[in-house]
Amino acid sequence: MDRQQILDLYEWHPGACFRHPAKGDVATAQIKTIRPRVGEVETIRACEDCVIELEQERWVEASRNGVDYQPGHAGEALL
Repeated sequence: MDRQQILDLYEWHPGACFRHPAKGDVATAQIKTIRPRVGEVETIRACEDCVIELEQERWVEASRNGVDYQPGHAGEALL
């Protein structure tokens, strides 16, 4: 898959990227939801470049572990 095909697997909305919040609102995708025992649920969002980096990391990890890589799940652990 190419970059755009991977990005198309996500739903994009304005927000702050967890890796560079100083950029302000940019197109971001929700990649994780943190549900602490106490406090509010927190949504973790990533910009396009970070989603691609996270997908690359998942692909490398899948290759190392002999697991099938399924794009569209940045922020999730491999099974």
